[in-house]
Amino acid sequence: MTAVQISTDRLYIGGEWVAPAGSGTIDVIDASTEEIIGRVPEGTAEDVDRAVCAARAAFNGWASTSLTDRVELCTAVSLRLQARGEEIAQLIAREMGSPLAFAVGVQVALPTVTFSSMQHLVEDLPWEQRIGNSLVVREPVGVVGAITPWNYPLHQVAAKVAAALVAGCTIVVKPSEVAPLSAFALAEIMAEVGLPAGVFNLVTGYGPVAGEALAAHPGVDMISFTGSTRAGRRVSELAAATVKTVALELGGKSANVILDDADIERAVVDGMTKCYINSGQTCSALTRMLVPRDRLSTVEQIAAAVAAQAKVGPAFAADTNLGPLVSAAQRERVRGYITRGVAEGARLVCGGAEPPDDQPRGYFVRPTVFSDVTPDMTIAREEIFGPVLAILPYDDEDDAVRIANDTEYGLAGGVWSGDRDRAIRVARRLRTGQVEINGGAFNPLAPFGGYGQSGHGRELGPFGILEFTQVKAIQL
Repeated sequence: MTAVQISTDRLYIGGEWVAPAGSGTIDVIDASTEEIIGRVPEGTAEDVDRAVCAARAAFNGWASTSLTDRVELCTAVSLRLQARGEEIAQLIAREMGSPLAFAVGVQVALPTVTFSSMQHLVEDLPWEQRIGNSLVVREPVGVVGAITPWNYPLHQVAAKVAAALVAGCTIVVKPSEVAPLSAFALAEIMAEVGLPAGVFNLVTGYGPVAGEALAAHPGVDMISFTGSTRAGRRVSELAAATVKTVALELGGKSANVILDDADIERAVVDGMTKCYINSGQTCSALTRMLVPRDRLSTVEQIAAAVAAQAKVGPAFAADTNLGPLVSAAQRERVRGYITRGVAEGARLVCGGAEPPDDQPRGYFVRPTVFSDVTPDMTIAREEIFGPVLAILPYDDEDDAVRIANDTEYGLAGGVWSGDRDRAIRVARRLRTGQVEINGGAFNPLAPFGGYGQSGHGRELGPFGILEFTQVKAIQL
């Protein structure tokens, strides 16, 4: 297949493609082949400052634009994303390693839906309301700095950009340097649909340089960050100096609670899919499977059979359903966790740290299942971000809830039961931002975010738009 090429040697600032301040570049690697497929500028603090100044200059004009016009531009972006979907999916498949079908159906489809959904959300939001003698209005928070991750490189950008634009904010995006190519395609689309200069700006670079400059910049009113909990702490520290608003969507170690009256086979098969989605590189992946102790051997057999059916391979192979990890560093990190799981006494059901025999190139990891995992083990407590499932046995419902909540995270979760009302009761006891019942589908309009060290603030749907607003009370 012919590689898709887009121009990536310049930054998008103030409505123009401009040369970066420095001469450094960052290689973008094909996760399936380990070959260089592009280079992007190594943006500096000077580049960030230019972008923030452009966003600041554009803010008043954009904030005073009618809500109808802002929504129409988001709709236009969604139509262009749809038209270029196959092309952008190829970019993501190469830089991220997502199988092409997943890149088309999720990595590009979700951002398209996010932009198109704006037209259906804005009319019912509480832009103005009367409370006693006060008129309470919501206004745009201002200039937004968006720092986004590599695992869903376009979706995470879109979740911030669409909501911020509709709210009346201007924005500077710093995408992950590991998978930045789709963000350039989005910048091209922003120019094509006629977004006013400076409303959307794109600066690539490393987190400790460009990312930190954006988080600390006094001209930025809000930082919206998605990434690791460790990096989120650093972003919060930098943002605190100017007391700017911070929204964080961080790590997860989500529990999938399979109750004793559940359809065990259906629950385990679905749970494996939710653990291995995007090769396990999903913050809300259900990576802890909690099962009744007396059903442990049955669950292990089903899980091993499902893992054996996974087809590990390059992103563009037609039969691949489990692609590579994003980078060599991520592959070694995940293998390290597998090795540690064995060392700490977890029982390896299938998989392991050894590379797949039939994949000599690419950042591949075997689909792995551990059982007899205890809540104190590293693989039960830390986010692995790879195709690794930990099965933890429990004694009764209260024990399951206790184990599920025994984590610093709280991003997602699942409950399976033959009694839907019982499942909902257990779901209400879980300290987490989202819970799916019996495999309930992901809802791109529902609020997404976490409890505890999974962050604060919400993305997507109406809650995602309101995140980018300030509240003002006008006393009448």
